[in-house]
Amino acid sequence: MSASGGTKAIVAALAANLAIAVSKFVAFLFSGSSSMLAESVHSLADSGNQALLLVGGKKAQREATPQHPFGYGRERYIYAFLVSIILFSIGGMFALYKGYEKIKNPHEIEQWYWPVGVLVFAIIAETFSFRTAIKESNAVRGRKSWKEFVRYAKAPELPVILLEDLGALVGLILALCGVTLALATGDGVWDGIATVCIGILLVLIAVVLAVETKSLLLGEAAGVEEAHKIEAAIVDGDTVTGIIHMRTLHLGPEELLVAAKIAVQHDDTATEIAAAIDAAETRIRAAVPIARVIYLEPDIYSEAEAARGADREATPGGPAPESAGH
Repeated sequence: MSASGGTKAIVAALAANLAIAVSKFVAFLFSGSSSMLAESVHSLADSGNQALLLVGGKKAQREATPQHPFGYGRERYIYAFLVSIILFSIGGMFALYKGYEKIKNPHEIEQWYWPVGVLVFAIIAETFSFRTAIKESNAVRGRKSWKEFVRYAKAPELPVILLEDLGALVGLILALCGVTLALATGDGVWDGIATVCIGILLVLIAVVLAVETKSLLLGEAAGVEEAHKIEAAIVDGDTVTGIIHMRTLHLGPEELLVAAKIAVQHDDTATEIAAAIDAAETRIRAAVPIARVIYLEPDIYSEAEAARGADREATPGGPAPESAGH
């Protein structure tokens, strides 16, 4: 994901949610609708989430230090994880609480035109934000399905914005249905039921985001396609005859660490091996530009040793899988 594309989607979502949050809260003050209050808190939480994503992106750009020699790229994962927690606690749990209160103590909605008018405005604004997120995501997701894009994306911003905007749109529709039913029947319970549904929706989205960002925080390998490109770039068929084992790790969305033990000829000189390693690193960076940190260790390939299996102490996690990926 390009940083500019992610930032554009975040800014669009932030602007939309700030305007929507203010309008929803005004509608709540005039109408007393609990779903309006839940939705205003939801939009305010979303605005805070987008601000966190912007802060995470800024902090991730800091230069590496002796204490953090691989840089701060994972700051983006940390802030995305915080977003999922806020969406769960402030958005989802608050909506569930307010919905329960409204069902327990229902009251009629006053001045119905306020919540209805604000919800229509909010749906239009949120659609604009969602459209921007879809457009920016389409530029980078390639042939992946939307599910695959959210599941396997290494940059967290666009998947987070996509799910937030989707949840916001569905939540707005639920709120509009709840308000409409409450007005039509004169029973405020429908407003409370809609609020509970909004809370359940936000909790589910928060759980999905938490699971995905947790995986990124733990450290994910390069995607299958990138791993194959790296493997092809390492072997030159002359000095480097094969890969004994290889590990990759995302230090950040756009920074990849590559570590591999490579097979060389037993009669190659140190000069030849060093030149071959330099050439392999150049090919790797050309094939996969985000491969920023590369460590290649030469070794003599032994069929007998290979038949015994990988050394689990020398190769943490056991034998290298046939394909790398999330």
